[in-house]
Parts: sequence; C-alpha cells; structure tokens
Amino acid sequence: MKPKNNLFKKVLGLVSCMLMAVAFNAAAGATAAVAIGCAPEAGAIAGNVLALALQGAAPAGALRAGVLKEIWTGEQIKQFRTALESWGWLARIRSYNQHVNNDVIHFVAIGGDPKVLVNNTTYPIPITALEDADKPVSLDKFTTEVTPVTDDELHAISYDKMASVQERHRDALVETFGQHAIHAIAPAENMADIPVLRTTGDVVEGRKLMTSADLLSLKRSFDKMGIPKQDRVLVLCSDHVNDLLQTEQRFKEHYNINQTEGKIGRLYGFDIYEYDGTPYYNATTGKKLAWGAVPAATDVQSSVAFYAGRMMKAAGSTKFYWSKAETDPQNHRNLVNFEQYGICLPLSDTKCRAAIISDKAA
Repeated sequence: MKPKNNLFKKVLGLVSCMLMAVAFNAAAGATAAVAIGCAPEAGAIAGNVLALALQGAAPAGALRAGVLKEIWTGEQIKQFRTALESWGWLARIRSYNQHVNNDVIHFVAIGGDPKVLVNNTTYPIPITALEDADKPVSLDKFTTEVTPVTDDELHAISYDKMASVQERHRDALVETFGQHAIHAIAPAENMADIPVLRTTGDVVEGRKLMTSADLLSLKRSFDKMGIPKQDRVLVLCSDHVNDLLQTEQRFKEHYNINQTEGKIGRLYGFDIYEYDGTPYYNATTGKKLAWGAVPAATDVQSSVAFYAGRMMKAAGSTKFYWSKAETDPQNHRNLVNFEQYGICLPLSDTKCRAAIISDKAA
C-alpha cells in the first residue's frame, strides 16, 4: 500500500502546485488589469494564457517568476510614463520618448547661420559651410533601494503586497525624477539671460516675503528675453505660495478656485503650479546647490519659471529586479527593486528659464 500512498501524495502535491500556480498567475494578471482599467476577470485569464504560452521557452523552475516579472515590468513602464504625462507642471514639457534609442537621445548641434549679403556686387560670393554635429545625450539612471517581501507576507495578505510594493517604487521614482528635472531646469546662478531674482517684500523670520511685484519682475525678465507669451510656467515652492496667500488677495482667490494636480491658476502670464521639490540656493552667493546636497539652515528654496516650448523630457528603459525566496533559504524572502532611465533638460542654455529665491534681511 505504501507505493500507492506515495503516488497519491505525489499526485496531490502536483495538483496543489498547479492550483497555486493558476491562482498566482490569475491574481497577478487581475491586479495588472485593474491598474490599467481593464476587467480583473480578463486579466486573470490573460495571466494564465501568458504562462501557458511561455512555458516552452522558460527555464525549469523559472516560469512563474518570469511571468510575474514580465507583468510587473510592463505595468511599471506604463504607469511611470503615464505619470510623467499627467503630473502637474511636468506634464507641460514635451515628451521625446520616441527619440530614445538604447537610453540615449541624439540631438543635432546646429553649426551656425549663413551671413546675409545686402546689395552685393562682389563675386564670387563667399562659401561658408554650416557644420552640424551629432550630440548624443545619455539618459539618467534612477534606481530604487531594494525592498524585501517574505513568503510569509505573500501567504498572509495574498498579492496586494506586491501591488503595494510596485506602486510605492513607482511613486518614489516619479518623485525623484520630478525633483531632478526641476533642478536641471533651474539656473545655476544669476546671469543676464538666465536670471535668479530675489524677493522684495516685508521681512518675516529673517527673509523677505514674495509679493506680486516680484511676479511682475519675473514677467518683465521673460518679456526682455523675448520668450513667447504662451506656455510660460511658474513652479512655486511652499514658502512663496504661503507668502502670496498672506499678502495677495487675487492669488488667494485663484488658489481656492483651482487647485488640481498642483496647479493654482494663471497670473501675470504664467501658468502657476505648487511643488515642494524645487532646488535650494545659497542665500549669499545666489548659486544653486548641487544635486543631492543637503541644504543648510542659511540656504533658501527657490521657485522656478520656464518656457515649456524649450524643455524636453524622456523616459527610457525599465528593469524589474527580483531575487526569489527559493534562493534565500535562511530568510525565505523575495528582494525587489526597479531601475528606470529618464531625463529632463532645457533645450537651450539661455532665454528660457529663471528662478526666484527669498532674499535675506540685511
């Protein structure tokens, strides 16, 4: 009777594994389907169809992991790019995704313009070559720290844990991308065609408040640089938003009426947004802090203005890294993280951006 019992146990174990695999693929597929607006039933079916289709190509023991990895990688790509196209001020910047090749964008550096002769009487006319050049720009790489997900967690709370991990990694990537983008757009220091203005209001807690006069000065700067009137964007930090709420009734009215996706309204020719991730400047020198530098107590946060028509952003490849719990016999934990390539930059060095920082009291 023992051989029959052993056979029965093997069959039972095989059936249990098959049922777990079907449930796993169904849950993963349903979660992905809901995230993209499809019926969960369709996602559950698709997850198992995909598993069946890939079964012949997958290495032994890796089939279910591979299916999950493909599902989460595809979902991360979609959600990251969707966020960039709908996330407040960042959505105003044109996407260059279609020009990305192996996480590099190739721009053409224009060599110059021909000289124009008026009422020329001298021949032969001089020949001037216009030497254009390829300018490759590599995308920045953003990597999340690794998150552990134990088998006990997955068993206890089903697959919502993986959905939660994926969502938090995506949100962290988008937020860091936004901070890096506005840092790249902000001027390094005050220059004639890339101004860093200072606030001029009353002194409160050691700094001068932002006023409507400062917004008007910013408009004058853009007018002087010949920046088109459309698509002027101003991203205000919280300090400056609070200053204007305190002193400007018109700003307060706009703030209370229209506050979606961080957008406040349109004033002085700017579409105004609120964002807490704008870069810091040294209050004395007026120079922007390097990316990643920790602000000192004497540094001040900026508000950043730009012309959207001379900015670009692009999202490149996405990688989902996952080590299975089966390879960690001591901890029985999966390790998960994402790597995302992307970039946001001004297309022109000058005459397309500016910043305002709080001036310190004398």
